[in-house]
Amino acid sequence: MPTDVVMPQMGESIFEGTITRWLKKAGDAVEKDEPLFEISTDKVDAEIPSPVAGILSEIKVAEGETVQINTVVAVVAEEQGQGTEGLGTNVQGTGNREQGSDPAAAGGVDVVMPQMGESIFEGTITRWLKKAGDAVEKDEPLFEISTDKVDAEIPSPVAGVLTEIKAAEGETVQINTVVAVIGGQGSGIRDQGSEKADAATDSPAIGTSVQVAPPATTGAPATPEPEAPVAELNGRERVRSSPLVRKIAQEHQLDLRRVAGTGSEGRITKEDILRHLTQHRPGSAAAPKPATSETAAAAKERTDTAQASKLPGQVVPLSRMRAIIAQRMVESVAIAPHVYSVYKIDMTRIARIREREKARFEQKHGVKLTYMPFIGAAATEALRRYPIVNASLKDGSIHYHQHVDLGIAVALEWGLIVPVVRQAETLSFVELAKAMADLAERARTKKLKPEEASGSTFTLTNSGVFGGEFGTPIINQPESAILAIGGLKKEAVVLTDAEGNDTIGVRAMQSYCLGFDHRLIDGADGGKFMSAFKRTLEGWDREIG
Repeated sequence: MPTDVVMPQMGESIFEGTITRWLKKAGDAVEKDEPLFEISTDKVDAEIPSPVAGILSEIKVAEGETVQINTVVAVVAEEQGQGTEGLGTNVQGTGNREQGSDPAAAGGVDVVMPQMGESIFEGTITRWLKKAGDAVEKDEPLFEISTDKVDAEIPSPVAGVLTEIKAAEGETVQINTVVAVIGGQGSGIRDQGSEKADAATDSPAIGTSVQVAPPATTGAPATPEPEAPVAELNGRERVRSSPLVRKIAQEHQLDLRRVAGTGSEGRITKEDILRHLTQHRPGSAAAPKPATSETAAAAKERTDTAQASKLPGQVVPLSRMRAIIAQRMVESVAIAPHVYSVYKIDMTRIARIREREKARFEQKHGVKLTYMPFIGAAATEALRRYPIVNASLKDGSIHYHQHVDLGIAVALEWGLIVPVVRQAETLSFVELAKAMADLAERARTKKLKPEEASGSTFTLTNSGVFGGEFGTPIINQPESAILAIGGLKKEAVVLTDAEGNDTIGVRAMQSYCLGFDHRLIDGADGGKFMSAFKRTLEGWDREIG
């Protein structure tokens, strides 16, 4: 039966794409997941695979034409004897599984790299929790992934036997890429060197070529490096790479055969070409001898070695999360003129309430009473009074957010993540305390859902947890302000009574630093916000439940 091939949506804010090149012509035979055409959008260049095996019977959209998402651009007629595809594939046809049938027993179920957020198009497999041949239950954790927003455990979509692992630990693949098979005929981790090497299958499926943003190539040379050896092509017509990698190579006049590919079957990734450009600056050492293929075991060994080399004098590549955090921080500083306002707040009243109520609170509500819900409640109240601090600047307009979606920065051993308390202004003190504790715990145990780690309108970051006086944080874009919490310390403070008499007393003092975007928030607005925040905490009169 014929299957429509549509223009895919390559991100929530992308609604059209331009077909830059057809890799097949009408009448050609195509394999499932074989690259069919290339597209370009305002954010990514990508190779789009065929959803099924068959004959490309019709091309409906010419090269250079721009069409809306979900527009039918081609038709693939399935060869006789082929059925519908397994669960989790990208088939756009109308075939459905027979109700009540076991999908794993019907030929295997593809496990794909899930999309872990609207702006995320790839993920790195950090650890397989099962090995080929293991039995798995439905919803049992199968592997761990890392993206720029969350680290998460991905469950098995069905019960069965993990017959094949297609992506090794440490490998970064695009969303919807098949990374494993449950049931059916498999043979463990694929033998990357034994697959077909003809030009028709020279490029992998969709996710291996999509890039979210242009790479940072500052400091890279603009000329090719003659000292790097040229890799053997083994009879192939072209080196495996994505459109974006080829674009970078063209910009730097670089022969891709000089670049060592560490991706699937020796595919050159964005990281590979950037590493090569960095290593081959004038005067730098020559790169290691490139290889055009790498087994899954070798890739894992390379990743494990990099992870273990955290010793003085060693050079360790940035983790994916660390690299993206670095990129986001640089972008924020470049975009927003940061201004800071530091207030010292007397937390004695809060400290006494907490000390008196913490045992009862934990016994009654099942969560520890920390300072964070007090701080979160006070910040939320101030944000409702001064909504400009909760706003965002976008397309030359001020966007006042309807709700306070409170981001809580959580430090992890492998980076930083900001889970979000939705509609904080609607929560009671107990609900806020439970939400904060729950999100922090699930962030540390990689249990967050993608939507729980994006979309905040204002962020709290506890830089004082390690004893610091206060921090000057970088704004979490596209927010306009962030509040850093300093260390809580007892200090000698001058106290003035109603008659103006001064005495010295010991008080629990804490410094708070508001960082804000001066394009949107004036110093007066920041001061008003902090004054309201300070009054709420110092004069706390709410029931805590």
